[in-house]
Amino acid sequence: MARSEHRSSLHEPRRQIPLDDESDVVVCGGGPAGVAAALGAARLGARTTLVESQGTLGGVWTSGALSWIIDAALKPGVMAEIVEALEAAGADTPVGFPDFSYDVERMKLVLESLCTDAGIRMLFNTDVVGARVHEGQLQAIITESKSGRIAFSASTFVDCTGDGDVAALAGCQFEIGHPQTGQLQPMSLMALVSGISVDEMHDVIIANDVVRADEENFSLARRRKISKHNLLRELGKAGFDPSYTGISLFKVHDDVFALMANHQYGVRPDDVGAITSATIEARREINQVVEALRLLGGRWSGLRLINTAAQIGVREGRRIAGRYHITRDDVMRGAQHEDAVARVAFGFDVHALTRAEGGYRSPTMSDVETRARPYEIPLRALIARDVDGLLMAGRCISGDFWAHSSYRVTGNAVATGEAAGVAAAVASSLGCTVAQTPWAEISKALPYQAVRTLERV
Repeated sequence: MARSEHRSSLHEPRRQIPLDDESDVVVCGGGPAGVAAALGAARLGARTTLVESQGTLGGVWTSGALSWIIDAALKPGVMAEIVEALEAAGADTPVGFPDFSYDVERMKLVLESLCTDAGIRMLFNTDVVGARVHEGQLQAIITESKSGRIAFSASTFVDCTGDGDVAALAGCQFEIGHPQTGQLQPMSLMALVSGISVDEMHDVIIANDVVRADEENFSLARRRKISKHNLLRELGKAGFDPSYTGISLFKVHDDVFALMANHQYGVRPDDVGAITSATIEARREINQVVEALRLLGGRWSGLRLINTAAQIGVREGRRIAGRYHITRDDVMRGAQHEDAVARVAFGFDVHALTRAEGGYRSPTMSDVETRARPYEIPLRALIARDVDGLLMAGRCISGDFWAHSSYRVTGNAVATGEAAGVAAAVASSLGCTVAQTPWAEISKALPYQAVRTLERV
């Protein structure tokens, strides 16, 4: 049932619930941003609790089976640690590439080990369902789990839910969708497949370490575009027209590949009925794609579906109002800020907003896609404008539709997450809000500021 279809209501009696007051910093959401935020806070001595709705850390990396990290190169701190750990475990992570594939199960272990070693209290299968705000200050969140309702207080909370759920519950203003039409970027469900050989799939797979002789002089972007086109052509031979014309096969191992094959259009991330329908439809289409390719025979004859993700991948949700609003102009001019916490190298990336638009990217990108320059994200974009004691990290930080399409990818989620965690810990140690904390105190603990200073020497 869509949100607008609810007609009746039920009064819920007030009741006392347990209050956990053992945290300085509470991070909501254990995805790429949330893990980094928790690590950033805990490593500075803050008592840190990490609340995650799924049964594992990683969010879109693990429950979403994304299998491909974008804009991770030259990111210091937690992102560099994760890259190093995955490389050591044999992931496809050649040094110097901005994007790379990884093994989902290995990622789960890496993230859990990092958080365990840092002394972070992790709570899985726990949803944030409420927020207590008093005189403009977020004082507590309310959670639901098998343990019942429990409230958690802290000096600072970090919203790493992706969709800005905590900020919305706390009453913060937000934007969502295209500024003129309200349309959102489509969702996609990832899958893992096997039964095919990397040696026979050079023309249709995306892999940093697989280059055909006739493509040696091509740019990485051009090679990937050719691979997508070739895979789409194979599906055409099978008589199948996928909802996502940028269909992609990413090499994870020599015999395991991640498949991105679908677009689910017009789905709001706060409409559980629509998300459920989109997930069912996406899973059905993935099975159809795999079967269509398998029936081509030859190199495809052994293709089999190993897994579809537990949760659908959401590209766009709420963009929470912060103390700074990142804009398309910032991306196009390569904006720099004194309170910079991360550098984004990924350009504009707006997928087709409707099936009718066709193609991989939305035609609305035509006037902006070639003009992006590396730019910086300021700490102010991570500080909630409407409520004190709340930071955002990941794709729900403050920005417009166009800028969001650039900074939303997971390499940047990690960078903003770590910065938010560091800022929260410093503020907690000084007994003030992040907005009141001297920038000099925060900047000296930020990995990006250390790198930035060296670059300017």
